Amino acid sequence: MTERDSDSTGEPGGDQEGLQEVLRLLHASRGIDFTGYKRSTLLRRISRRMAALNARTYADYCDLLELHPEEFTRLLDSLLINVTGFFRDPAAWEVVAERVVPQILAGKAPGAPIRVWSTGCATGEEAYTLAIILAEALGIPAFQERVKIYATDVDEQALQTARTGVYAERRVQDVPPELRDRFFEPVGTGYAFRRDLRRQVIFGRNDLTRDAPISRIDLLTFRNTLMYFNSETQRSVLRRIHFSLADSGYLLLGKAEMLVHHGSLFEPVDLRKRVFRKLPGSPPPERRQAEPPEELTARLGVVRAAALAAGPVAQLAVGVDGNLVVANTRAQHLFGLSSSDVGRPFRDLEISYRPVELRSMIDQVERTLRPQEVQGAQWRGPQWQADTDATFVILDICVVPLLDRTSTLVGFGISFTDVTSGVRLREELEHANEELERAYQDVQSLNEELETTNEELQSTNEELETTNEELQSTNEELETMNEELRSTNDELQDINDALRSRTEELHHTKTFFESVWESLGHAALVLDDELRVIVWSQGATELWGLRADEAQGRHLATLPIGLPAKELLPSLQRMRRSPAPPLRSTFDVDAVNRLGHSLRLEVDALPLRQGPASGGIILLVNRVDAAEKAVSPSADGGKGRPPVSPAVEDG
Repeated sequence: MTERDSDSTGEPGGDQEGLQEVLRLLHASRGIDFTGYKRSTLLRRISRRMAALNARTYADYCDLLELHPEEFTRLLDSLLINVTGFFRDPAAWEVVAERVVPQILAGKAPGAPIRVWSTGCATGEEAYTLAIILAEALGIPAFQERVKIYATDVDEQALQTARTGVYAERRVQDVPPELRDRFFEPVGTGYAFRRDLRRQVIFGRNDLTRDAPISRIDLLTFRNTLMYFNSETQRSVLRRIHFSLADSGYLLLGKAEMLVHHGSLFEPVDLRKRVFRKLPGSPPPERRQAEPPEELTARLGVVRAAALAAGPVAQLAVGVDGNLVVANTRAQHLFGLSSSDVGRPFRDLEISYRPVELRSMIDQVERTLRPQEVQGAQWRGPQWQADTDATFVILDICVVPLLDRTSTLVGFGISFTDVTSGVRLREELEHANEELERAYQDVQSLNEELETTNEELQSTNEELETTNEELQSTNEELETMNEELRSTNDELQDINDALRSRTEELHHTKTFFESVWESLGHAALVLDDELRVIVWSQGATELWGLRADEAQGRHLATLPIGLPAKELLPSLQRMRRSPAPPLRSTFDVDAVNRLGHSLRLEVDALPLRQGPASGGIILLVNRVDAAEKAVSPSADGGKGRPPVSPAVEDG
């Protein structure tokens, strides 16, 4: 079902406000913004979690998320489909090894560093695949000296697995045996990537839609990630990737991804295997350099403070300790600040993360001592919150380092320039240009026949382009569903392995338990706290001819055997009710075996102190030899042992 179809039904997929609330809770809890992802994929994965929890509406699911925070982790695992593997799509890796890597090395000076970036690395198999290819091309010593592989993802749990570099045996089946022997070490039931080479692979969290890209990259792999974003987010992410690549850098996409509208940024190296190269001569994004701050003097301190407070541009200053130091009048009015907020930790203020994430920008400025800018941020402050129809203010935000006369960092200056009027004028200018274009088309009416032919050709081209986009979208959807099925298959495989292991343990325990009872040799009975039979050993069957399935669950007194149970019951009841029963009680009784022969039995009663039948009794029954009976009268003065006389042993 498409997103449009979902909106027209009464199912949860049509509740866009409810879906936005789920995404807002996920963003607040895990810091991942899914607004740039395709709605059809989000609806399908969230509906799967709702069905698993019997949540009928998004409101019910939001309540479950707030009551059970662990559901955030399960939802995140469902949305971030971490399906990857070593040498996945071998044909593409063959092109990388045989064409791309040799061209990168040919364009590098001897000993020059090589920088590689694996985006959406999941559990790290792709990053280690790159390490194997580069180590094979350079040799181990040169690889350790020259190569840095940056592997990033938004899933912290997947990154933890990647950092360990340990994988189950079935995960490394796609690695050729000779490479597995060279680059992996056996660890338990799995394999670990070589520790000395693992140091060249650096794992970290990076959100491609928001965080700053890594620069000067020679080879960037972006496989089966682009297809989850909508068209607008795809364009934004590709511009970031274009900036991060070196002038001769290469880009590797997944087999379901194409660069249909970005021919000005990349050129194909192998279109079928989705290998592209950055077009040379494209300038990097401009960076605005902040002017160095002038020396503050005591004579001009009051004037400067007054000028800052009355300035038309909203300005803030944050100290190196992270506290808000200055907020001028315009900033206080625009962001709802007050003088009491000065001195508070900047991270505790709403302005630190709305309208943009200023905390990460400040961290970047602190590391590089270079200004950071964001243009076109929309803001509707407290003074407009009551009016839902109020328009947004559009701001250009710049964060600059503040240095003293010794070039020591003392804080960060943040300015918010209101460019709303400029943006409106630009929109009006675009509208005027459209009107002018229409007037110009009227003047060109003499060329109507030629224009008609041109429009027909343009229409045909647009139809072909629309068809291509529809095929591309369908291909991406099929690839997404394939990824989901592979993820589900991996989960079922893990569950099957665990179930097989538990079954083997249960069989071993059962076999051991049966061998213990058979090794005792005695007739053994285990009674619960109501004196019903739980266990009936093979020795008991041989003595009285009653099978275990006939005896289990029945009361001792109701068993059709030759044991005088009624004579034993009072002593057994006292043992069962005693708060501190003896460790062992012994009785001598006269009984009849399964053939009807009389015999003398010695019955040992032991309390069952642990387990589900706690409070029960174990009876061990053994025949007393005739010679033993002949000796017993002289041993006790000729009187013999009473028929039922417990002999208590205290251990």
